[in-house]
Amino acid sequence: MAEPNPVIAEAAGPQTGAALADAPLSGAGGEAGLLSFLDGTAFAPAARLLEAGGPVVAILLVLSVFALTIILFKLWQFWRLGGGASGALDRAIGMWLSGRRGEAYELLRRRRGAAAFAVSHAMRGLGNPKADLDDVREDVERVALGQVKALKSWLKALEAVVQIAPLLGLFGTVIGMIAAFKALQEAGSQADPAVLAGGIWVALLTTAVGLAVAIPVSFILYGFESLVERERRAMEAALTSLFTGRITEREPDLAPLEDIAPARSMRHAG
Repeated sequence: MAEPNPVIAEAAGPQTGAALADAPLSGAGGEAGLLSFLDGTAFAPAARLLEAGGPVVAILLVLSVFALTIILFKLWQFWRLGGGASGALDRAIGMWLSGRRGEAYELLRRRRGAAAFAVSHAMRGLGNPKADLDDVREDVERVALGQVKALKSWLKALEAVVQIAPLLGLFGTVIGMIAAFKALQEAGSQADPAVLAGGIWVALLTTAVGLAVAIPVSFILYGFESLVERERRAMEAALTSLFTGRITEREPDLAPLEDIAPARSMRHAG
């Protein structure tokens, strides 16, 4: 047998409370036993929230745990990869272009960043005299794309949580409003305005929970995407410098002006 709805029953007047107490929000007696077990533990606030909000809040709580798991995994992944080693990349490329190729490769080989891995892979290919330059470029591009793909992993799942959580909260609000107005209609002439007020705040609870899940996850997702973009830009800049040899940073080898002037006059005369 379903447990009575304690929120609506309490909000109702003395005459309609008994009539409205049969409208369940939390489900069967087994679920009520689980909520009683959680009461008094660290999960007591979540249990009370689940009891008031019903199955929609339960789904939102599951989504929040899912999002938290992904966030912790991504934090560990970014820490393990050790991104943001732009200084080491610049030093290594400077060593490579100055002829200290072994030192440059060893410097990046010990790094764990995605950009460092791709650049060291490129150095290993460029250091092979038998390797074709076009083949090295294609292989380095494959490695770089793989590194970026690994950094972006599970970010789509976080984006889905950000989009779904508010919609689920709104869905729960609509369902709760329907239940509140239905209970008010069944009460008839004995209806108490407090019944409607109690039903509305319970219904709005699901929207609040949905926003509480989506808003912090959206901020964290933005931070992760910024880290991925920063690492991608560092990787692209380092690989471009490695393959072009920083042409624009070299000192130009200009011919003397007295040699340039006769050449120009000869072109005009012709």
